[in-house]
Amino acid sequence: MIHTLRPLSNPFISQGYESPDYFCDRQEETAMLMSHLRNGRNVTLISPRRIGKTGLIKNTFYHLTADNKDVVCLYVDIYATKSLRDFVEQLGTTVINDLVRKNSSLKDKVLTFFASLRPVFSLDPLTGEPSVSITVEPSQEDITMRNIFRYLNESDKEVYVAIDEFQQIGEYPETGTEAMLRSYIQFAQHVHFIFSGSKHHLMAEIFGSPKHPFYQSTEMMGLKPLNSDVYYDFCRNFFVKKGGELSKDIFMHIYNEFEGHTWYVQAIMNRLYENENVVDSVSQVNRALLSILGGREAQYESMVQFFTENQFALLKAIAKDGVVAQPTSGKFIKAHGLSGASSAKAALKVLEEKELVYRKPEGYVVYDLFMNYWLRRNC
Repeated sequence: MIHTLRPLSNPFISQGYESPDYFCDRQEETAMLMSHLRNGRNVTLISPRRIGKTGLIKNTFYHLTADNKDVVCLYVDIYATKSLRDFVEQLGTTVINDLVRKNSSLKDKVLTFFASLRPVFSLDPLTGEPSVSITVEPSQEDITMRNIFRYLNESDKEVYVAIDEFQQIGEYPETGTEAMLRSYIQFAQHVHFIFSGSKHHLMAEIFGSPKHPFYQSTEMMGLKPLNSDVYYDFCRNFFVKKGGELSKDIFMHIYNEFEGHTWYVQAIMNRLYENENVVDSVSQVNRALLSILGGREAQYESMVQFFTENQFALLKAIAKDGVVAQPTSGKFIKAHGLSGASSAKAALKVLEEKELVYRKPEGYVVYDLFMNYWLRRNC
């Protein structure tokens, strides 16, 4: 069934969400998320970045609104927030912009209801649509949050809110943020939440520790890579539609190289679809990969300038080995000429905090798989 009115020139999208036509599978996960939300069960969704969390959320919202035009679906990414004030402003901006976008005649009502947010209306210079920027008054975070939740709960609609990178609230300097948010959520009978996060240990602490207000308050979900056979059929179909072909062996080479992480596979497939009709050799994949790395080289080179010598040396060493079980062991340090165990430990801590490396069950890896290739080629 075709849902998209305007076909894309390249069907392999790696940014945003278009429609189910360009979204592979996740039927079981989508159905599970919809069931939880419709039955009043909030959900915690945990998985590494670039495996498809945001796409799954947007796909779920697409189907929720397709089934019922009166529901409200809001997506809030709080990755860049550093404080409770940032969070409230981000949430308030999302809520108000959704209201104004759907009905600009509500402007006066919005101004009155959210007066404490000091909303400023303007027109988006690119789309021409009305948009809102807001500022929360100092020490008004609590009352502003209360007003936002009161509005959502009294809107006569079922509201679904996805808060992405939710683990950020654990980094806020204010105490009691989790408790305050939990107190509003538990009484919002018509507002249902997806709490999505990529830092497993922080999300597990927030929702799995008895010390935290959100303890056992949600259904827990994780994401695994897409089934390779299903993903292959999805990708091959687009090549066949343009009179081409995609070798399954080559697809599996890409899938395995990038561990089935959707974002990377999509990026490679996007380049292949642009430049190739029949994909049947690794050399074609390598050309696509070199093109991607070339576009990111300036970004990676500028990042390197902010590393200490020890941090960069450790990052290169992990990239070279692929997976490192014990990056502070004498054997690893000697093999790569690192300064010493204490220096490696300090460098590892910083690299983890900056999300340049993360720990899988098998050991530490470079988080950005494209950067991993770049490091191995250039350093």
